[in-house]
Amino acid sequence: MDELSKLTAKLADKSAVIGVIGLGYVGLPLSVEFGRVGLRVLGFDVDPGKVRALQAGESYISDVPAAEVASRVKAGRLEATGDLDRLAEPDVLCICVPTPLTETRDPDLSFVVDTVDEIAKRLRKGQLVVLESTTYPGTTSEVVLPRLSATGLKVGRDFFCGYSPERVNPGSLDPPFAEVPRVVSGVTEACREATKALYDLIITHTVVVSSPEVAEMTKLLENIFRAVNISLVNELKTICLRMGIDIWEVIEAAATKPYGFMPFLPGPGLGGHCIPIDPYYLS
Repeated sequence: MDELSKLTAKLADKSAVIGVIGLGYVGLPLSVEFGRVGLRVLGFDVDPGKVRALQAGESYISDVPAAEVASRVKAGRLEATGDLDRLAEPDVLCICVPTPLTETRDPDLSFVVDTVDEIAKRLRKGQLVVLESTTYPGTTSEVVLPRLSATGLKVGRDFFCGYSPERVNPGSLDPPFAEVPRVVSGVTEACREATKALYDLIITHTVVVSSPEVAEMTKLLENIFRAVNISLVNELKTICLRMGIDIWEVIEAAATKPYGFMPFLPGPGLGGHCIPIDPYYLS
């Protein structure tokens, strides 16, 4: 049996172990979801405080109830560790580390690079490595893959590499995690098949695209679309205030158009983990 068949069979019968690297607002909900469907999850984080909290069944993310964490830990479906030597244990490794900006507003991939280098030291046959962090098109193929391939293992035959951008909306549980469609991709056809098999376990609808570059650009488009429109409506708010026009009435009226318009509401400005950053990843 080839490595792809072995991996998909383990995913299908729930015997696969899922590794999640980075247990923040992306990684922790993902870990809980995999545990929900009966998979065993080994979570990795460099923050000892997070590791201790999870091992005690506690949650530090508002979107993840402590009861959910506690039940997964009690059932043996969630374990947290800071020991990177255990990266060889999981059959799947999901990378959920930050991708911030440098002081010069350039993409900072240091967390991704460091993580992939640690994986490469322990990469074994049959493993699937999926990057979830938001990044620029080409990162998976040009940054992640070469480091994994340098081990001598062949992608698509010995190991698998994919990209599936996170779609977490921090602070909101509506819609539920499983009901948010997930874009999935892989660097080869076998990698796409393995990545889809993984997310089909926890997501009701997966959208397979032809390459990691398409998936990476999809994530940027989603967030930059929001950035542009939030900025636009905030500028219009300022103009309307000066002209004595009720911007809320304007938006309400415009929203009656049944096509070609999506309402955005004025607010304090751009915020969140990704939206203010993603235009720089595009540039």
